[in-house]
Amino acid sequence: MDKITRIGVDLAKNVIQLHGVDSMGRVVIRKAISRQKFLEWFANLAPCLVAMEACSAAHYWARKLSALGHEVRLIAPQFAAPYRKGGKHVKNDRLDAEAICEAAGRPHMRFVPVKTADQQNVLVVHRMRSGFVEERTALINRLRGELVEFGVFLPQGIDAFRAHFVTALENGSNELNGVARTALLQGWNHIQALDRQITWCDAQIAAQVKHDNNAQRAMAVIGIGPLTASAAVATVGDARLFKNGRQFAAWLGTVPKQASSGGKTRLGRITKQGNTYLRTLLFQGARSAVASAHRRNDRLSRWIVQLQARVGWYRTLVAVANKHARILWAILARGERFNPSYAPTRPGAAGPRTATA
Repeated sequence: MDKITRIGVDLAKNVIQLHGVDSMGRVVIRKAISRQKFLEWFANLAPCLVAMEACSAAHYWARKLSALGHEVRLIAPQFAAPYRKGGKHVKNDRLDAEAICEAAGRPHMRFVPVKTADQQNVLVVHRMRSGFVEERTALINRLRGELVEFGVFLPQGIDAFRAHFVTALENGSNELNGVARTALLQGWNHIQALDRQITWCDAQIAAQVKHDNNAQRAMAVIGIGPLTASAAVATVGDARLFKNGRQFAAWLGTVPKQASSGGKTRLGRITKQGNTYLRTLLFQGARSAVASAHRRNDRLSRWIVQLQARVGWYRTLVAVANKHARILWAILARGERFNPSYAPTRPGAAGPRTATA
């Protein structure tokens, strides 16, 4: 059998499809292998380039294959799909593995950095917290909806709900009977349990951030707290893989879509591509920065105030989130420190490097 130089792997829960080629691009192997024999098969193979889609368990398998001496590259699914024969109308595991193998051989293909176990351990806490928050929001909406059926209308907002729910439940003038009140009370107890879970996750994230220098520098940015700083460091890993802050912001989906042609630039809404969780945290931080900008007098805050007066609240949020993304890249990739009064200097001018604002 000719020497395999590149293998495309289509991951699955139980049966994994392989597609290998030699240095000339000729197909050497096509086979399906069980999950239990996956590592054993690669352990008996000479080191080569292994490409996989960045999906569930991909980072785990990438770490294991790297330990065996293979070069592992993870590809975003949307980048591998165009190489699948038959396009979006024909799809199976063999074609997917072939498309992944072909995409990995393109000279200008972009790859997803492999996360370490420590990064994924931190992200577990973030994902659990996010799930608890979603569950709490859904439960509050459910309880509010049930009360509406009996003419009990609570004000919007989680704080207002907490302040009025128990009082509404104890009000004997409504039509709720004892069983319904008990059922709603069970929901209230569940909300309090979720609050404790969220508080525990926040404490774990805060403790982790205290021992992370990158996260500490990121928290100096106005509007970025422990949650965003921890998520950014754990999600991005090595920010030097991005060429510049603009590329990092595009990866997060904080830049406008383009429909440009014939030398004419047409920009639309932001793409909202990339990591949804981290982008959401950046927008929440941007809200805080914009709301408090008028109370500060640094260069960045003055820019925010002027921008809001010119383009309005929502466009300013997008601009500030984009600005924060670029500052984060400078902090994580170059080890710079945030300076809200930073002013660009002339090319070649000497001086300490600080994160641009």
